[in-house]
Amino acid sequence: MNKLLIVGTVAFDAIETPFGKTDKILGGAGTYIGLSAAFFNLQSAIVSVVGDDFPQEYLDLLTERNIDISGLEVVKGGKTFFWSGRYHNDLNSRDTLDTQLNVLADFQPKVPENYKNADVVMLGNLHPLVQSSVLDQLESKPKLVVLDTMNFWMDCALPELLDVIKRVDVITINDEEARQLSGEYSLVKAAAKIQAMGPEFVVIKKGEHGALLFHGNQVFFAPALPLEEVFDPTGAGDTFAGGFAGFIAQSENVSFENMKNAIIYGSNLASFCVEKFGTERMVSLDKQEVVSRLKQFKSLTQFDIEL
Repeated sequence: MNKLLIVGTVAFDAIETPFGKTDKILGGAGTYIGLSAAFFNLQSAIVSVVGDDFPQEYLDLLTERNIDISGLEVVKGGKTFFWSGRYHNDLNSRDTLDTQLNVLADFQPKVPENYKNADVVMLGNLHPLVQSSVLDQLESKPKLVVLDTMNFWMDCALPELLDVIKRVDVITINDEEARQLSGEYSLVKAAAKIQAMGPEFVVIKKGEHGALLFHGNQVFFAPALPLEEVFDPTGAGDTFAGGFAGFIAQSENVSFENMKNAIIYGSNLASFCVEKFGTERMVSLDKQEVVSRLKQFKSLTQFDIEL
């Protein structure tokens, strides 16, 4: 069975949207990526850090989905990373109300021995030096390394970010971040500039407007499934990344054609994530629902154009 190594935060979130608010709930990029990738036939492990305030039930939730947590460090006397945010009415913009790095401030990732030869590595949104340190620990070159990042690191750690970008095969960022990183407004020009930085493939996420995949001069666009209700967009991008990386790891095919499928599988899983607060929908989701919605995606995107 193929191995997927996931690096990312395992955290507490407190979320407020026009539809309600939560107290501290399970969150973090690594969590969403792991829960999404668990829908594929593969072995996965999360490398992250939490404090001893992190409930055992959350750890059990991950292991019940066959996610290896031997690389998830629990710091005695430490507090888990916490983020709090409020979404505006359009759900595309949000204000960060509170960020407490806590144990994440001194995080030194340790890759489990049996994942130092992982087939696919998914570097979730973290400090670029942490992402680089994970790549330094690998004993063999993965078939694919996928990197997710955000504008925060472009603002405060750009040289380190550019260093790690050189080492990856795929970068996934949203349209605003692609424009900031490249200095280009046109996403086609932006993708070309970012490819020149190192990654062979560039995935630009456009939220409710789908996702673009660039490889050389080839471009693929996948729409997002139109949903009646979007409840909470937190973690949708990470869920997308987990579906993308999970599908690639399961299929062992890193071609542009197969990545088209991976984009659809990632978009499909992300469409569930937004239906409830936090990870709630991903936890209750079953495979039959995933397959059923994939058929909806197929009917949405496939037709013959009469020429």
